[in-house]
Parts: sequence; C-alpha cells; structure tokens
Amino acid sequence: MKHVFMAMGTALLSSLCCITPILALVAGTSGLASNFSWLDPMRPYFVGLTVLVLGFAWYRKLRPKKGVDCNCETEDKPNFVQGKAFLGLITVFAGLMLAFPLYAHIFYPKVGKQIIVVDRSNIRTVEFSIDGMICAGCEAHVDHEVNKLPGIISSTASYEKGNAKIEFDASKTDIDEIEKAINATGYTVTDKKEE
Repeated sequence: MKHVFMAMGTALLSSLCCITPILALVAGTSGLASNFSWLDPMRPYFVGLTVLVLGFAWYRKLRPKKGVDCNCETEDKPNFVQGKAFLGLITVFAGLMLAFPLYAHIFYPKVGKQIIVVDRSNIRTVEFSIDGMICAGCEAHVDHEVNKLPGIISSTASYEKGNAKIEFDASKTDIDEIEKAINATGYTVTDKKEE
C-alpha cells in the first residue's frame, strides 16, 4: 500500500517543476513559477524511482499466493484501495505525471489580438537570454506573459536554447517592459541582444 503512495509522490516530484507554472497561472501568481526548477536535474532519478516502485507494487500484486491448499471458503475480498483497479489508476496517474512536461504547453491560453502597425520602421526584434526554463510549459508561460503587452507581434521562447525572440512595435512597448514581463514569470533575463 505504501508503495502506491510512494509512486504517486515520486511521479508528482518528477514533474513538479512543470506543474507549478500552470498552478501559478491559475492562481494569478506567475512569479512562483520557477520555484521548483531546482528539481529538474533530479527528474531522471524521480522517473526511475517511480518506475521501480510501480514495478515492485505490481509484482507484489500479481505474484502467485503461497498458502495452504484447503477447502476453506474465505470471503476476504480486498477493499478498493488494496485492489488491482486502484493500482491501475495510480499507474495511469503516474504515467500522466511523468509525461506532463511533454503536454504542459496546452494548458496556456492562446492570446489572440489584432496588431496594427503604424510605421514599419517601429518594428524591432530582440533576443533575450533566459535562465530557468526547463520544459515546453516554461516556454508557454513566457510567451503567455509577453503577449499580454501591447504591441507584441510575435514571441517565441525556447527552453532548449534558453532564449526568447520577441518582435514588437516600439511605439507601443519597449525592451524594458518586455524584460519585466519575462522576469515576472520567475525566470531571469540574463542578456538581451537587438537584431
């Protein structure tokens, strides 16, 4: 029984760094988003521990029972929490949590807005180097916050490259406002370069 809850805990820990930004978005406190990014280097260990614990729990559940062969009628039906159905549900939950970084970006709403450019000479592109992004959910979080600003034409964040390329209308917003929006997510702008 304790193995099942241990598997749930390790599965949650393995993806907590990606779950937190979404919870922060829902709560309206996006600055809390990167608080668990320190867990990311330990993610492979949590994933491995989850798989081992679930494997052990399934082994214990499915192994043949050793016992005395008697004609006694026993009606000891295990309760739901001790049954295979519950272990199956926990296994599905753990799988969803382990895969969470792959689909976390779908929880961020798309910010649709109409951009009216007054003068093409006002269009600028800046590349921000960002520290702390570790998954597609982090990218979506940065893009979501930046797109709230007026005059943003496009925002493309990449956790793999550790950057965000932002195209914007300089008559409606500026580099400092964009940097503040990125830093408000909890990730940190380390450098900026205008193209």
